[in-house]
Amino acid sequence: MKNITRRNFLKILGGGAVATTAVLTGCKSKTDSKAVEEYKKQVEPPVGKMTYRTNPKNGDKVSILGYGMMRLPSKTENQDDYDQEMINRQIDYALEHGLNYIDTSPVYCQGKSERCTGIALSRHKRSEYFVATKLSNFHPSTHSREASIAMYQKSMKELQVDYIDYYLLHAIGGGMDEFNKRYVDNGMMDFLMKEREAGRIRNLGFSFHGFKEVFDQVLAMDDKYHWDFVQIELNYLDWDYANEINSRNVDASYLYAELQKKNIPAVIMEPLLGGRLANLPQYLATELKQRDPERSVASWAFRYAGTPKGVLTVLSGMTYMEHLKDNLLSYCPLVPLTETQQEFLDHNVAERIVGLENIPCNDCKYCMPCPYGIDIPAIFVHYNKCKNEGTLPRLKMDDEYYKLRRNYLIGLDRAVPRMRQADHCIGCGQCEPHCPQSIRIPRELNKISQFVESLKQNKTDNG
Repeated sequence: MKNITRRNFLKILGGGAVATTAVLTGCKSKTDSKAVEEYKKQVEPPVGKMTYRTNPKNGDKVSILGYGMMRLPSKTENQDDYDQEMINRQIDYALEHGLNYIDTSPVYCQGKSERCTGIALSRHKRSEYFVATKLSNFHPSTHSREASIAMYQKSMKELQVDYIDYYLLHAIGGGMDEFNKRYVDNGMMDFLMKEREAGRIRNLGFSFHGFKEVFDQVLAMDDKYHWDFVQIELNYLDWDYANEINSRNVDASYLYAELQKKNIPAVIMEPLLGGRLANLPQYLATELKQRDPERSVASWAFRYAGTPKGVLTVLSGMTYMEHLKDNLLSYCPLVPLTETQQEFLDHNVAERIVGLENIPCNDCKYCMPCPYGIDIPAIFVHYNKCKNEGTLPRLKMDDEYYKLRRNYLIGLDRAVPRMRQADHCIGCGQCEPHCPQSIRIPRELNKISQFVESLKQNKTDNG
């Protein structure tokens, strides 16, 4: 093991970032722990090799990899017990390797992300980073001018800054009535434009989840508001299939093309679709590994998202240091995908993923917390994982039905405590309006609950 290379390490781990996550979360693996340690020592991202993009609006030199502060590391199994020391270390490491765009929001991590981010960044020179945050005034109680301004001012305080580099209207797209209530009727757009004129906001934009007509109407307001950037979901599944998967969503190819027409830089979110494009079915992961053994499965998605020239930065929620290192390796420097590689992802891998018909959960946790304690994302992630791996128990006549049945139920109990499983959903629907993917969450939870109950009663189920 003394001379292990990156190639050998990734062969051992197979799924790259996927297997690394398994190691980090304590799953037993045949992977030699010494191999992991050797990898950490020998395969370090190079310093001084980060790829940068220039913002055409103001000349900002922005790292192609941005840090999304929505999935922070925890000290314990309690995910709300955030590990500030580790957050500091990871931010230090990221900045050392040239990453300079940090993205957060008042609602991330149960409202604690901005504070944790501010503590980590305050230890560095203000000129070393661009910080982005959002006006996340989703709830009607925050629609008023006073409440929205208070949220904006609190962001400044929590982040320990006197100006924000990139400020976003958060998750527009649900409807123009909602957009007007949150930003126009209360005078917030006038306020934000004055803040931009005063230099307390350097760039003003919006993030989009929702209906095409809303995107078109808000983008057309560029003549009045002069959008400096727009944040969109872009990956090789959403490029051509977002609308096919969910009729409310808009294909990334359309969103990107419209921004290009106006020379508005795109900030990219969900390059991995909440990890779904790192946790591919094994047969797809194997095909990617055969094409490039030295790269992780996740790196294909990151290179895809970073290849278009109009992309300013690609956000990644990097919980573990190993995730950060792997992503830095993808972008230090970025080697853009060839047309052949893009074609392979667009019309081979993506088509087969669409055929899986998974629940399109990105594990963003916008649906949380559930008032009844249900761990909605964990339930969906477990179900999708088993479906991708082909281990969903389907028919009693199958030779491996009883083995798969046992494994699914045991795996579910390990992933989600009994009191937080789908059968405790009462269908209140509080979660559904917050889902960027427009998942009919209570309906999907009820389907999974019935599926699990049929397994417990040892009935036939077609999954």
